[in-house]
Amino acid sequence: MNKKALLTLSILISNSLLLSSVSMAENDKPRSRDIGIIVGTIAPGEHNAITDVAGVRVGHHTVNAGDDVRTGITAIIPSDHNMYTHPIPAWIHTGNGYGKLVGETQVREFGEIETPIILGCTLCVWTAAEALKDWMLDKPGEGQHTVNPVVGETNDSRVNNMWSDDSAKLEYTFAALKAAKSGPVEEGSVGAGRGTQAFGWKGGIGTSSRVLPKSLGGYTVGVLVQTNFGGDLNVNGAPVGRELGQYSYQTQLEEARQGVVPMDGGSMMMVVATDAPILSRNLDRLAKRGMMGLARTGSVAHNSSGDYVIAFSTSPDVRRDRGAREPVPAKTLSNTAMSPLFQAVVEAIQESVYNAMLKAETVKSSRGTLEAIDVDKVKEIVEKYNVTNFDEKLSPGKVN
Repeated sequence: MNKKALLTLSILISNSLLLSSVSMAENDKPRSRDIGIIVGTIAPGEHNAITDVAGVRVGHHTVNAGDDVRTGITAIIPSDHNMYTHPIPAWIHTGNGYGKLVGETQVREFGEIETPIILGCTLCVWTAAEALKDWMLDKPGEGQHTVNPVVGETNDSRVNNMWSDDSAKLEYTFAALKAAKSGPVEEGSVGAGRGTQAFGWKGGIGTSSRVLPKSLGGYTVGVLVQTNFGGDLNVNGAPVGRELGQYSYQTQLEEARQGVVPMDGGSMMMVVATDAPILSRNLDRLAKRGMMGLARTGSVAHNSSGDYVIAFSTSPDVRRDRGAREPVPAKTLSNTAMSPLFQAVVEAIQESVYNAMLKAETVKSSRGTLEAIDVDKVKEIVEKYNVTNFDEKLSPGKVN
């Protein structure tokens, strides 16, 4: 029996015994646009998700084990082609580097990525990297010599015992990769977002996309985030965190009061996909704009926050044969053409954070509780500050 077969048997045994590993069904909580929170002026794609970039697939595996394990794995597969023989252009930008990101240095050395991207919990990264390595090596013709798995994380220890063996198993990553699909993406307390927070409320996985009009290239930008950070929640300019009495340094800025004070930092993983033909230099510039979108939501990238942006291009025009010995031509965008893509990233990151919070459900364990934000109260506040339905308030022609 080969290694993959053994792992398949292992997951069947685990699931039949004590481990409660679940595939979360899509919940009926609203996304930001469902309650009139329209971010920016560029229109989203069909699913308003990272999967609107053709070829990109996302899979989750959500884990509830015993009374103290609340975690999971999220897999982002950029393409069905052989990513080892023809890696795709990529870059990783560090907003604040308090985190564990396996594979980072090779991506920045070569400006390419050769594997899917895995997101999980802080102490899960090495197990997930081992699983991704095995998954790649099991595919004929991929990773014959070596492979550079890319695995990011956020700290979900408020409700998850990430020191437990049940938090990190090879089969979780295999399951997330197997579940990866195009189309709508589950959000909230699923996959790698099962135990994470945002601004002291329950956070999780969020996604969004933007499609440029043909006059600006017609390219698509899609993002996916794993939220786990603090700050002062701002929704389209409305001070939601302040209105709900929850924000950073609250006890230092006001008289002592009862209530939860958001933790200092906690990390944020952002994945940016685009079909625009750009190489690593401009992907670096694109990734940097992810931090601007994060800032719009109220984050300041605290000292103990690991904030990373992984950006890649799926365009076949910029793929290069790994073994090429002769110059390889690439049809790429000029610097001048990048500005619309910058705006698309900023808008999509901002909206994906809101989606992660609005779709999240309360998660409890023996370690603690992360309460979902009250959607009705958020709706009241954004309406009070008149920051809803911006698309209806723009003059004709402003939204493509």
